[in-house]
Amino acid sequence: MAGLDREDIGDKSVSASFRLASDRISLLTPCEHPELYTPGQDIGPETGLLRGHGTYQDNGRIKASVAGVLEHVNKLIMIRPLKSRYNGEIGDVVVGRITEIQQKRWRVDANARLDAVLLLSSVNLPGGELRRRSVEDERMMRQYLSEGDLISAEVQNVFSEGTMSLHTRNLKYGKLSQGVLVTVPAPLIKRSKTHFHTICGISLIIGTNGYIWLYPTPKSTEEGAGGFARNLELRVEPREREAIARMQCCINALAESRMMVYDTSLVAAFEVANKFSVKELLKPEVKLEIVMLTQHMMGLNC
Repeated sequence: MAGLDREDIGDKSVSASFRLASDRISLLTPCEHPELYTPGQDIGPETGLLRGHGTYQDNGRIKASVAGVLEHVNKLIMIRPLKSRYNGEIGDVVVGRITEIQQKRWRVDANARLDAVLLLSSVNLPGGELRRRSVEDERMMRQYLSEGDLISAEVQNVFSEGTMSLHTRNLKYGKLSQGVLVTVPAPLIKRSKTHFHTICGISLIIGTNGYIWLYPTPKSTEEGAGGFARNLELRVEPREREAIARMQCCINALAESRMMVYDTSLVAAFEVANKFSVKELLKPEVKLEIVMLTQHMMGLNC
């Protein structure tokens, strides 16, 4: 690995680190990995087993239909793909971006095969009014949510072709502002009872679709992430910015090592990362150390 080259520019000192391709390390921890199944590979006889996602039956044998890892749940067997688009389920918390405004609905990029739909009747009106949506409300849609806005929402329904219908009727859902969006593969998100967390002084919305929103913890309920209000004049303290950047590095390190991302793994990774500076967290060897120490703290055996 090449050393650090330092160059003085006036009174400032700039350092750069160069790494040869042969010196780069893999963030996949050196341990025994489960067997990888490829499409069409034989898994076993169908007798006494139930077929799950990622499998099909052929002449009394169960075979894999996708590339992934075999998982057993009692008699149910399934193939969990290593990387795939998000498949929504009713009740999932998702983070998405508005891509288009149509008649009485918004189209939302939710990291799925098809864009999700957010109906005008599925959002809370400003002020929490409970009434039928009028033509005036339809004209005001772009003032509520415009193209490019990030939102948090809940999956209300999944149609037969795979399109998801979202709603933001709860005050904890709505437009997002003053934060950082981190993207990880959707299969790495672990479903839990709640996906809204406050960890080490910062707040997170862990979307089951692989979009994670990091933002400063609001001082009061009026400053929360929900609704249509967006306070762009809110000052984010340097301490909060550093904590958000540190958490972002922890999430990226866990995702690159194919570790499940949820509140417990993030707390463990954040505690390990505290002994490094934010700049050091970008180094591959530091990421690998964080992942291995996180696995040790959680008692995981790869």
